[in-house]
Amino acid sequence: MLKKFHEPVLDEIYVEGSNEEVFSGRLLKVQRDHVTLPNGNDTTREYIRHPGAVAIVPVLEDGRVVLVKQCRYPLGTLLWEIPAGKLDHGEAEDPDECAKRELSEETGYDAAHWQRLISIATTPGFSDEIIHLYKAWGLQKYAQHTDEDEFIGVQAFSPEQLKKMIAEGELYDAKTLCALYAAKII
Repeated sequence: MLKKFHEPVLDEIYVEGSNEEVFSGRLLKVQRDHVTLPNGNDTTREYIRHPGAVAIVPVLEDGRVVLVKQCRYPLGTLLWEIPAGKLDHGEAEDPDECAKRELSEETGYDAAHWQRLISIATTPGFSDEIIHLYKAWGLQKYAQHTDEDEFIGVQAFSPEQLKKMIAEGELYDAKTLCALYAAKII
């Protein structure tokens, strides 16, 4: 199991008893906590509760990296990124197993070799999401089997192509950039 990132520091921000779930959706929940700050002032903190996720750098035998292109509705665009997906059962799901599932679903590849790279806090100013990043190689292609609401293109790029895409602003997904760096691809 992965090491915990942090232990709560309740002596820095004391959470009063009045916490509320403002919204509960399919992917995330919005929480509002009423807190007393170290200086005694009362305020609120709103944040997104997320079950966590995985993302994978799939590397082909020739060194090319498999990316997926999919619609990212909040940005209003199609976005190149590494395959990724949420932990379906939150902390109860083994991230290693989730990574294998997501690679297979989104790309149709299975991998013989896996390396856990790093875990990242994506947007700690307003979300508790942690994404566990992996590198996978020894890939074998099968059939892609996406979720019914996913429409994903799959393409492989050389490290040089990836660097050019980053320089030209075509590849700018944060988890992808972090993972490519951690995997020593860029």
